[in-house]
Amino acid sequence: MSDIKEKIKVLFLCTGNSCRSQIAEGWAKHLKGHIMDVYSAGVAPGNLNQMAVKVMAEVGVDISKQRAKHVDELKNINFDYVVTLCDNARENCPIFPRKTKHFHRPFEDPTFMSGTEKQIKASFVKLRDQLKTLIEQLSQILEKESTEQNET
Repeated sequence: MSDIKEKIKVLFLCTGNSCRSQIAEGWAKHLKGHIMDVYSAGVAPGNLNQMAVKVMAEVGVDISKQRAKHVDELKNINFDYVVTLCDNARENCPIFPRKTKHFHRPFEDPTFMSGTEKQIKASFVKLRDQLKTLIEQLSQILEKESTEQNET
């Protein structure tokens, strides 16, 4: 008998799958790849944001080979968790099987930030660091919220 535990499947979902969910996917693969199979998608995908690629590269995480994709491309994957990263994604999230648990953690989209290049980059760095904190705590958050959902 094997003691190998199957990795949990986690989908990070936002509107464009260009920035927030891409950064979350990158961090989760980097920090939690040994326990999670990680995916990202959008409800209206655009293109991978190059500033997101740049700020992740600055901390040694390469997301340059990731691509924006529509959530429908992943419909055949049985996710354990779907984490929506914006209100639009939560409101337009497709129906997943009953066993899939949903969690909502909204983050501001830095692609809509205006200002100098330095200010815009700072908003991407802020998001990158906020998402790192979320990913570092993700196992505990999912476990805690799953327990709370089962108790209700």
